[in-house]
Amino acid sequence: MNNKSNLEIAIFKDIPKEDTLEILYSLNQANTPEVGSLSSIDELKNLIELSALNFFVLDDEKIVGFIICFKEGSAYHSLNYKFFSDSEDKFLYIDRVVIKKEYRRMGAGTLLYNHLSKVANLENLPICCEVNTKPINQISLNFHSKNKYIEVGERDFDDHSVVYLKKK
Repeated sequence: MNNKSNLEIAIFKDIPKEDTLEILYSLNQANTPEVGSLSSIDELKNLIELSALNFFVLDDEKIVGFIICFKEGSAYHSLNYKFFSDSEDKFLYIDRVVIKKEYRRMGAGTLLYNHLSKVANLENLPICCEVNTKPINQISLNFHSKNKYIEVGERDFDDHSVVYLKKK
């Protein structure tokens, strides 16, 4: 593994090819419960098709992480997305951030978020997301707090709970 200075952002220009989708799906599943489990590669592909903005984080052209984001007005049916749809006119919603285990705490997430912030600032959009509080994802809560995300709500589900966060 290289150091974080070799990490770079690549934008999804189209729906990724099948072999790339397989990599993304495997990364997603390896990052549960921090991100929601997906039932299939087709579900991942559908998320990407509905989404507005997506980036890879690469290390020597190898995918080590990704982010999938939605804007207002999407046909996405997530209850977490709906929370922000009901409370914000315009926004950028982070549906999932996935970083390969051995790249965590090495700057990959910061790289993704910094790039996302630049895009959001250009369009004057708040960035919205949720983080698990049960089971607790303390690393993510600390990361978002450090990056000035504020709590705007919370929700309990049958099998987990989340806090809703927003950054202007």
